[in-house]
Amino acid sequence: MTEFRDNRTAKTTGDASDSTGDALGEGADGDAVGGTGSGATDGGTAVRGERFSGGPARGFLSSMAADERIFEADLAVDRAHVVMLAEQGIVGDDEAGQILQALNVVEVEEHKELPDGEDVHEAIESKVIAIAGDVGGKMHTARSRNDEVATCIRYRLREDVLAALDAVNDARAALVEVADAEGETLMPGYTHLQSAQPTTVGHWALSYAGALARDADRLLDAYERVNESPLGAAAFAGTPFDVDRDRTAELLGFAGLVENATDAVAARDHLVEVASALASVATHLSGLAEDLVIFANRGFVELDDAYSSTSSIMPQKKNPDTLELVRATAGDASAGLNGLLSTLKGLPRAYNRDLQSATPHVWSTVDAVTEATSVAAGAVATAEWPSEALAEAAGEGFSTATAVADVLAMADVPFRQAHEVLATASEQADGSAPSVDTIAAVVEDVLGESMETYVDEATVADALDPAANVAMRDSVGGPAPEAVASQVANAADALAADEEAVTGKRDALALAHETLQDEVSDYV
Repeated sequence: MTEFRDNRTAKTTGDASDSTGDALGEGADGDAVGGTGSGATDGGTAVRGERFSGGPARGFLSSMAADERIFEADLAVDRAHVVMLAEQGIVGDDEAGQILQALNVVEVEEHKELPDGEDVHEAIESKVIAIAGDVGGKMHTARSRNDEVATCIRYRLREDVLAALDAVNDARAALVEVADAEGETLMPGYTHLQSAQPTTVGHWALSYAGALARDADRLLDAYERVNESPLGAAAFAGTPFDVDRDRTAELLGFAGLVENATDAVAARDHLVEVASALASVATHLSGLAEDLVIFANRGFVELDDAYSSTSSIMPQKKNPDTLELVRATAGDASAGLNGLLSTLKGLPRAYNRDLQSATPHVWSTVDAVTEATSVAAGAVATAEWPSEALAEAAGEGFSTATAVADVLAMADVPFRQAHEVLATASEQADGSAPSVDTIAAVVEDVLGESMETYVDEATVADALDPAANVAMRDSVGGPAPEAVASQVANAADALAADEEAVTGKRDALALAHETLQDEVSDYV
């Protein structure tokens, strides 16, 4: 967030000694803190002063390094809160201006110039007090670090969820493009990694596009729970100040409030929801990566060099290394979700310091999964599919057997008897595709009648041909080219709708961002 850098210069505010009142708020442990600058300027901090500012546990308590991620979010939350305090008459307009100008200086100097502190919230407050004097201590009026940090996390997480959605939608787009281009490209289909039925590359790609579409739905749903404001809940029991929680929610682009003050500061289930959706993405990507690794091994796909590597000793090797790392991301995502759930398990209500260790699980998960998704999308988009090799393999292992059983069943042979016919024919052919004559002989042995009583030889021959076999399976969602074309159209429509939804959410955040900037400019 850099909107205040271009048209404002950092400057020292005038004497603020005539400001009235002290800021009252709550530290992350619930202790009341004063709002003067003494603690920040006498070797302590704005929150802890001298009494709690030393000792070997200070570093253990500190989240300063990890909090760099929410530095800009904290500045936005501070600004919205101060604007609201001024609008409600809780602080004077001049005082708000001094605080907001100090926040501009903090932004320009960035996270690296903050003083030491337990967290970024305390460090920013200490810096504001150092710049603005005692009036800076009024910034924390009518709030706690408990509702502040909960708001900052949600503010930043919205951006991360939208970035993850972009990556997921890009992967869907790549898969849909492959499905459209390769809708008639035959390939072998497997169950239990054994030859099962012929299918097409397009049909295979759509199976993952559908899975990622559901993942996108889950992330969009999770975004709605993230996009609620806890600000104004204070420590957990509200505040006697006449705050306007709806106004701060509006300035920060939140769609609503987490109304109950205790729930507002304690709730982290939105983190679980996001982490769970991301774990699902990673699990689907792991399957996709596994398929591509196996396909590459069998000569069914040629991965682009940009998504491959070679051996340090065997120069002939072309290894699908990036996809192996994509595959491994499922473990990272699962660990993040399990770590988060384990941290949250059994916490008493309201704020607990354990929550400081909860959020990094989500940050690491969203980063890992978003990156892996982008890599997987690139690998799919640039892959080449050798149609001749795929077509040759499509009929291996008598994969057309089910279609022959189906044509017999369509001719009123009970399917279980048709299944027996083809199982016997397969056994006689020793695993290869049996000839039409072999199938006819088995039909007569098993059913006691000539095959021609049920189907003609041409129908059976078509069923034995992988291309005709695929074309037969034109049910909704099937691999027949016309069925794949319909699925491609539906998948493209769903993708466009989701991309539009993401754009709408991002536009709403941008509008709130501009509104907050405009409001701040009235005071500075």
